[in-house]
Amino acid sequence: MALYTDTPPSRMDIIFIDDLRASTMIGIYPRERALPQTVAISLQIGTSTASAGASDDIDDTIDYAMVVERVRSELAGRHFNLLERLAEYVATLLLEEFGAPWVRVSVAKLGMMHAVHRVGVIIERGAAA
Repeated sequence: MALYTDTPPSRMDIIFIDDLRASTMIGIYPRERALPQTVAISLQIGTSTASAGASDDIDDTIDYAMVVERVRSELAGRHFNLLERLAEYVATLLLEEFGAPWVRVSVAKLGMMHAVHRVGVIIERGAAA
């Protein structure tokens, strides 16, 4: 599911990362607590990209490679009971550490239920949410 086709709040620019796969401990059931699971994460990071567009300098924008590295690193060492908490954690990381004014975070578990490809949650956080 591509999330980057929606209109951003306040006509803000969007940096998107779609279908990032990360491993983390997630779940409330004993079978979920035994081994890390792969989750699919899609991010929309609202920011102005005008400075980077003018300068062509990575320091003038949010570096998506650094976002991916940071999210994977953080999730690898954590346990979450609920997808909602995992999504809040990622949103807070983007808002506080990367200075994004607005984010939309989608987190999904894969193949958790018979005949269901993915289950998940989408949240929006920040000044324009």
